[in-house]
Amino acid sequence: MLPVIALIGRPNVGKSTLFNRLTRSRKALVDDQPGVTRDRIYGRCFQGDLRCLVVDTGGLTTEGSAIQIAVQEQVEKVLDEADALVLLTDGRAGAVPEEFDIAERLRQSGQKVFVVVNKVEGLDPDIISAEFNELGLGIPRAISAKTGFGVSEFLLWLGSELPYVEDELGRTSRPRVALIGRPNVGKSTLTNALVSEKRVIVADEPGTTRDSIEVALDRFEQPLMLIDTAGVRRRARVTQTLEKFSVVKTLQAIEDSQVVVHVLDGRQGVLEQDLTIAGLIQESGRSVVLVVNKWDGMERRDKNYFRRTLDRRFSFLPDHHTLYISALYGSGVADVIKSVMLALHSSWIEMPTSRLNTVLREAVEKHAPPLRQGRVVKIKFAHQGGKNPPTVVLHGNMLKQLPANYLRYIASAFGKAFRLVGTRVRLELRTSKNPYSAGRRITQRQKTSRIRGHAR
Repeated sequence: MLPVIALIGRPNVGKSTLFNRLTRSRKALVDDQPGVTRDRIYGRCFQGDLRCLVVDTGGLTTEGSAIQIAVQEQVEKVLDEADALVLLTDGRAGAVPEEFDIAERLRQSGQKVFVVVNKVEGLDPDIISAEFNELGLGIPRAISAKTGFGVSEFLLWLGSELPYVEDELGRTSRPRVALIGRPNVGKSTLTNALVSEKRVIVADEPGTTRDSIEVALDRFEQPLMLIDTAGVRRRARVTQTLEKFSVVKTLQAIEDSQVVVHVLDGRQGVLEQDLTIAGLIQESGRSVVLVVNKWDGMERRDKNYFRRTLDRRFSFLPDHHTLYISALYGSGVADVIKSVMLALHSSWIEMPTSRLNTVLREAVEKHAPPLRQGRVVKIKFAHQGGKNPPTVVLHGNMLKQLPANYLRYIASAFGKAFRLVGTRVRLELRTSKNPYSAGRRITQRQKTSRIRGHAR
C-alpha cells in the first residue's frame, strides 16, 4: 500500500499548486481566489525514491458557513486515513493565529507532521521560515511550489521519513465513470450514495463542486473510479475564470472516462443545456447512461410528461438505459451501476470480422447505398479498428460520398447486431485507390524521361 500524505492549511497558501507539482499534473484547480478547493483530491507522487498518494484538501478557516463546515469534515476524514500530514503555510503572510490552532489540532492527531513554508521566492528562506518554529511541530522547510525552489529537498526529506515502496505492482486498473450534468442536479449526492459515505461536499448552493473529484468505488463486483464533476452551465453564464476552468476539467473528465452518467433533474424538466451536454457526450464517443434524479415526490402526470419529453428530445442518442432515481433517499441507485457495467462492456466489445461482414452484407441488401453521380457506391468489407468507442473500418470506393443518414443506418445496424447499450459505433471510411490512376502517372513520368533522353 502506498503511504498517504495530506496537504493541510489555511485557504490560499498554495496547497493545490504544491499538489500539482508533486503529482506532475493539473488535477487541482489553482486560482488567487481563496477557498477554491473544497473536496479531497487524490494523486500519485512518483519522484525519485518517493512513492506515495498525495491528498489536496480545502482551506481551514474559522468561518461557520455550511460549505466551510463540510470542508472541515473532509479534512477530518483525511486526518484518519493519512500516514503523514504536511502543514503548508504562507511565508509572506507569516505565522497567523489560525495556524497555531491548526497546529494544535494536528498535534492531537498523533500523525507525523511536516511544516512547509511556501511562497518564499525572492525572499531569504532562512529568515522567513524561522518564525514558524513557534508552531512547535519541528523544523520548517522553505519552498516555492510555484517556481519549484526547495521542492526536491523537501521530497528527499519526506521520503526519508516514510516507508519505501518499490513500485505499483498489484494495483488494478479501474474503469473510469464520469458523472456529468448541470449544476445542482444531484451528481455529488449520487456519488455519496454509490460509495455509501459523505465523500464529496453536498449543498443546495449551485457550483459546490469545482474540481473533478475522483472517488474509488469498491462496493460492487467490478472496482470503478467515479469522477464527480462541476456542473456545466450555458456558456453565456460562465463568466468567472475559475468556473471556466471547472468546465474545461469536466470536458477532460468525459474524454478520460469509459462511461458517462448524464444526470438530469426530474423536477426541472428537460432544459436546452441538458441537450447540449448530451451532444458533447455523443461527440466524445463515450458510452452514456441517462439518470433522472429527484424522481421522488413527483406527480404521476409530471412523470409521464417528462418521459414523453425525454424520449422525443433525446432520440438522437443510441439505444441506452434511462433510470429514474432518488439519490437523496437511495432508491434506484444500485441500478445505476448495473447499467454502467452494460455500457462499459459495450464500449470495449470485441467484434469478430466475420460477424461484422455478415451484418454489413445484410444491411446493404436490405437498404442499398444511394447512387452518386450515376455510379454505385460499393462497401466491400469491414473490420474492427478500435475500442472506447467501438470503431469499425469500412473499405470500398466513393465511401466519403455516402450521406450522413446512410452512415448512421450502417452504424445502427452494427449496434443492434452486437446489442450495444448506450454506445454508438464510430465508422472510419477507407476508399480503395484506383490502380489505373497510379499507372497513368507512372506512364507520364516515363514519357517525360524519354523526351529528356532524346533531347540530350
